[in-house]
Amino acid sequence: MTGIALDRRTVLTGLGAAAAMTGLSPAALGQTKANLVVIGGGFGGATAAKFLKLFLPSSSVTLIEPNETYYACPFSNLVIGGGRAMSAQAFTLDGLKAYGVDIIRARAETVDGAARTVTLSDDSTLPWDRLVMSPGIDMRWGALDGYDEAATEAMPHAWKAGAQTTLLRRQLEAMEDGGLVVMSAPAAPFRCPPGPYERASLIANYLKTHKPNSKLLVLDAKDSFSKQPLFEQAWAERYPDHLEWRGASDFGRVVRVDPEAMTVFTEFDEIQANVANIIPPQKAGAIADAAGVADQTGWCPIDGLAFESTLVHGIHVLGDATIAAPMPKSAFSANLQAKVCAAQIARLMAGREPQASVLANTCYSYIADDAAVSITGVYTNDGGALTSVDGAGGLSPMDGGPAVREAEAAQAAAWFRTITAEAFG
Repeated sequence: MTGIALDRRTVLTGLGAAAAMTGLSPAALGQTKANLVVIGGGFGGATAAKFLKLFLPSSSVTLIEPNETYYACPFSNLVIGGGRAMSAQAFTLDGLKAYGVDIIRARAETVDGAARTVTLSDDSTLPWDRLVMSPGIDMRWGALDGYDEAATEAMPHAWKAGAQTTLLRRQLEAMEDGGLVVMSAPAAPFRCPPGPYERASLIANYLKTHKPNSKLLVLDAKDSFSKQPLFEQAWAERYPDHLEWRGASDFGRVVRVDPEAMTVFTEFDEIQANVANIIPPQKAGAIADAAGVADQTGWCPIDGLAFESTLVHGIHVLGDATIAAPMPKSAFSANLQAKVCAAQIARLMAGREPQASVLANTCYSYIADDAAVSITGVYTNDGGALTSVDGAGGLSPMDGGPAVREAEAAQAAAWFRTITAEAFG
């Protein structure tokens, strides 16, 4: 118990959760008893379950996650580019058991917000006083003409780490030198806004190193994207012969695909690909819709103070599934939102109102195996709406030389070790 008490003191330091815990007695929190249920064992759900148990040690905390192994999306682009093993992306929830979190290996099928119950795939039912959902994303099958779940076997999206990541990597390895790789990037919102462009950088790096006569064509539904000046600078310096990006104004929006013919169609072009990475439009994971917390956009509106659904009282939603702009859909966001949410639930269980706090997000993106760039944002949730703090955050320096980019890659690696240890350890 000594280690957990130390963790509790340590994790509050410098976090948005610190504000939420102001004025709460540790002794009173230690006596609070509630049934707290978390759906989803990724960065948001795992972190929420751990911190709920830290803040409310006498409460029952149950995490529902059907998969034995969780494959992390951050750093999975390095796997696709050949710079990292897939095994380095694999994590389990076993470490949460030491904190007293109960783990149920089943799928949440339905949520009854009025009765405050979750029904599982084994037909059992769990009651809850507060429910935290971190359902991640699902693809909008059919939103792109010709792209359904079956099409992913020929044209992987690799936007959920795991088998799709490995498939895209193997396709790149099997492609003969001189081939064309085509990637499509969707319109916002989607998981990890800089992700397609990090992936483009690492695929181009692989082609330059191993298949120098090959090329990557990025077809984008947008004219602007996260960290664009940094990425374009890196592409011009490093991959002028191996990467071409076309935005919407250059007719880069993909309107249809033919997986059997390995053909990608824009408004005016028909492009034959040797390898096609299609990143389709997305929405919140299916359980969000079943729980009634997703609106007509497919995403989940929340109050930014406690990340409580604005549609169903008592349900909190975290991470990629939320409508939390300007805070991006990222692992960093999900992890910090989970801490703040757990602290706010502790306040609610103590009969207090949620407290305003400050949140942040840093996204690292690799432009080569040993070089990275970053963007940082700082946000306030005062009044329940997430807004950017003027003058805070920013981009990596445009004039950063190799030493700066290498240092950021080292910082990214340290961040990944820290966040995975915190979420899953």
